[in-house]
Amino acid sequence: KAAIRDDDPVVFLENELLYGQQFPISDETLSSDFILPIGKGKIERQGKHITLVSHSIGLKICLEAAHELEQNEIDCEIINLRTLRPLDEEIIKTSIKKTHHLVSVEFV
Repeated sequence: KAAIRDDDPVVFLENELLYGQQFPISDETLSSDFILPIGKGKIERQGKHITLVSHSIGLKICLEAAHELEQNEIDCEIINLRTLRPLDEEIIKTSIKKTHHLVSVEFV
């Protein structure tokens, strides 16, 4: 809805590798009034040791990595960028101030 309502041109890309996969969805997202804000990331998982930042299928990789790292007592904060431009730099900076470490996960 945000892309349709935006006065500026919007390019929407999705990774076809995500087709057919299931993800948990919040009740808020299912609401007919919900609009995904353009340019605002979301903290998918709170953590204190390292920040993992990604979007699309990279987010799934981050969640899997966080689960593995948790076995070694490494607590990952995961940021879902949701949009790349504009990039939510503030959410990234705030997380790095807390964790002091950043890994950007990109799927090519």
